[in-house]
Order: sequence, then structure tokens, then C-alpha cells
Amino acid sequence: MHIRPRIQFLSQETIERVVSEAYDLLVDPGVRVHSDRALHLLVEHGATVDFESRVARIPAEIARRAVETAPSSFHLYDADGQPTVHYGSDDVHFDPGSAAIEILDHGVKHVRQPVTADGVRFARLTDGLDALDAVATSLVCTDVAQEIGDLYRLYLLLLYSRKPIVTGAFAIKTWSVMKDLLVAVAGSEEALAEKPRAVFDVCPSPPLLWSDITCENLMDCAQYRVPAELVSMPLTGATAPATLLGAIVQHTAENLSGVTIHQLVNPGAPIVWGGSPAAFDMRTGTTPMGAIETIMIDCAYAEVGKYLGLPTHAYLGMSDAKIVDTQCGFESATGAMLGTLAGINMISGPGMLNFESCFSLEKLVIDAEIAAMAKRLVAGIAERETPLALEIMRQVGHSGDFLTTPHTRRWFRQELYIPSPVVDRDFQRNWEAKGSLDTTERAHRRVEEIISAYKPTELPAEVVRELETITRQAARAAGMDRLPDHE
Repeated sequence: MHIRPRIQFLSQETIERVVSEAYDLLVDPGVRVHSDRALHLLVEHGATVDFESRVARIPAEIARRAVETAPSSFHLYDADGQPTVHYGSDDVHFDPGSAAIEILDHGVKHVRQPVTADGVRFARLTDGLDALDAVATSLVCTDVAQEIGDLYRLYLLLLYSRKPIVTGAFAIKTWSVMKDLLVAVAGSEEALAEKPRAVFDVCPSPPLLWSDITCENLMDCAQYRVPAELVSMPLTGATAPATLLGAIVQHTAENLSGVTIHQLVNPGAPIVWGGSPAAFDMRTGTTPMGAIETIMIDCAYAEVGKYLGLPTHAYLGMSDAKIVDTQCGFESATGAMLGTLAGINMISGPGMLNFESCFSLEKLVIDAEIAAMAKRLVAGIAERETPLALEIMRQVGHSGDFLTTPHTRRWFRQELYIPSPVVDRDFQRNWEAKGSLDTTERAHRRVEEIISAYKPTELPAEVVRELETITRQAARAAGMDRLPDHE
């Protein structure tokens, strides 16, 4: 028996007010939707649509029915068909943040653009970090045509990782190609729906707007029962009200509109209540993902999602720092710990710097330690024995020698999370003897060790050929004669 530690930001009454106002917003001012397919779908089910302004006014009862049909939980599966990630209840998982357009190499302060080799190293590294439950299409490889950047990242992960995948499409056409890549691995569309390998981020635009691309992606996910992850992004005082609760109301309305459109396409298809809001910094015009207010919005909107009975997601555990430094550490740890205490099902962010634009492999392994500690935190303090301590205390008495007892050997590994060498807990003299390395230097060594120890995934040869064929066809359509070497 143990109590799960948790954190709470909103009262039940406040959550109910947030949800009530969000339903009201769906009617007035309504939601602007740039997909004809979605607008016609909404009209068919009772919404009022002005096709000239592309504004849909969605009655609350339609949105409520959609929430009721959306499943409260589902699993993502690994390459072996095992249910590895559970979206639901207060189960917490971590995946790397995405999608970085820059990468920070170890020992430098200047970023560069990622290429295929970086994507492969990233996949191999993430596959070896047990604290990360899923991998993400985190690096935008600039050595391929921009038109296939989204599907190419998925292609690399399917080749090099066995974990479930958090991804997303940047175009209407490429979503179907990405679905075909997933089907190639799953064996059929039916098998993919039964055991989904990936979840797709779909992002409404603030305030209360769906672009043609993201709305079509949302509906395609529903049609094929590929899990969708809503990523509403209100910015306090910029593209959303300046108050935290105001931003949460807007987030709720945007996500409710997404759930509604999604469930009208295919009731019961899996969907996640997620987001990536930020507390807009008026001094610099930036969107700080490490700000405490950003973290508070994330944890609070997750409470709203749980109240509605939906799986949850947030972008947390990242930093706005430009290098792996002290700011990087405290921002990342604060977000990861509070998000875990809030019971957010998928926390995306490890490895990310500079307002979600930059990735660091060294930060990723440091963040994996933070994630492991956060999971240990919510495992709580368990009652291992009854009585709690009387027997062992009386056995040892006043000698104080607990180290040699079977009791210690039995329990210490279950009670303590034992970190990797990235975390230093040794004596000063031993630290000096090992080179007096700081955290980032130890993390760099860990990166190289894990990548060197990587064991290739054993995909059937015919599956590899099909993945390559699909990706090459897309590359040729984008004007590329050949794909970059990734061996």
C-alpha cells in the first residue's frame, strides 16, 4: 500500500467553470475551420457554418457527445507488438521533444542544422535510454527536401528504433505516406489500428482556428484509428488572454473543437488532450517553455482533460537555455517533476533547448535521469513490510549495522533509484581520480557509450525494402534523385 504523490492547481468548481466557458466559446465566437471536409461534417451533425468566413458554431451537446465517445485510455505498441505506453489514468511516460531545426554539439556554443547522421545517432541513443518510454521525430534533417522532412524522420525511426513513436505531419499529402510507412511495419491497416505504433500531434492555431493541413491530418487519424494528440498552443497576452485561467479556457475550447471534429469522423477513435502553451514574455517577445507559468498552465489543462475523462499530454521537461547549463537543469527538472506529479500521460520535452528549436543529445541523457527520478517520486513511499520497522530495528538493536542484513539486500534496490554515471554521488577524491568531469562531460561519455552499444533492429528484409520504396518514391516526387546514406 502506498499513496501516490500528486499536485493540484484547480478546484472542481473552477474546472467546471473553465469547461462551461469553453463550450460557450464553441458557439460564440465559434471556431474558424479551413477544411471544407470538416465544415460539411459539422453542418451534417447540427453545427451552424458560415462558409464565407469559415466559422463553425458548434452546439455544446455535439461537443459533449464527442467527449463521451472518445476513449479514456489506449496503448501504443513497440516493434515487438508489446503495449509499452499507456495513455490513461495517472500513468506517466516520457518521450523526447520535437521538432528541432537545430542541434547543439558537445563542447560548442554554436548550433547547426541537423542531418541524417544526427537522426540516426539520436534514434540509437533514445533506444538505449530506458527512462524514455517512446521516441519522437525530434530532428528535422536538412539534407532531404523540405517536402518530405516529416515522413523521412519517421522512416529513420522505424529503421533504427523499437520504441513507440510520437510524430506529426507537416502536409496533407505526407500524412498518408507516413501512414503507409506505419502499415508497412504493422502488416495491414487493420493491424495498425489494433496495435498503433505511433501517435500524431495535430495543432490548432490560436485563437480558435484549424488550418486545412492540421484539420485534415486530424480527420485522417480518426478515419484510420491512428491515435491523434491535440497540441493547443495559446500564448498568454499574445494569442490568448493574459491570465493563466483565460489561456486554459481557450486551450479547452480549442481542444474540444478538435475532439468534436475527430469523433464525428470516427466515434471511439483514440485521441489525446495535449498542448504546448506558453506564458508569453513581454520583454523579449519569446515563448518560454521553462517558465513556471507555462508549467502551471500545462498541469492545470491536464486536470481539465482528466475531468473530461481523456488521456493527457504536455510539452514539459525542456529549457529555454542555449547550452546545457544550470538554467537548463532547473527548468527541465521543474517541468518534468511537476508534470509527473500532475499525472500527465505523455511528457514530451527531454533533450530540447531554446524554445523547442534546438536539440542536445547530452541534455537528452541528463533528462532521462530526471525522468527516472520523477517516476520514482510518484511511485511513492510503499509499505514494504508489516510491521513497518519493528522487527528489523529490534534485530539490529543498537549496533547500527544494517548493511549486512538480508533486509537491506532485499529492499535497497526497490527503494532507491540507482542513477547512471551521468549523476555523480562519489567522494571528492574519487571524482578527481576519474577526471573531475562535470555533468555535461559525463553526459557526453554516456551518449557515446550508448550509441556504441546499439544493437540494430531486426526488421524483416521485405519490410525494410518496402519502407525504402515508399520513402524513395516520396523523395523522387520532391525532386531528390537519392536518399542520404544512413548506414
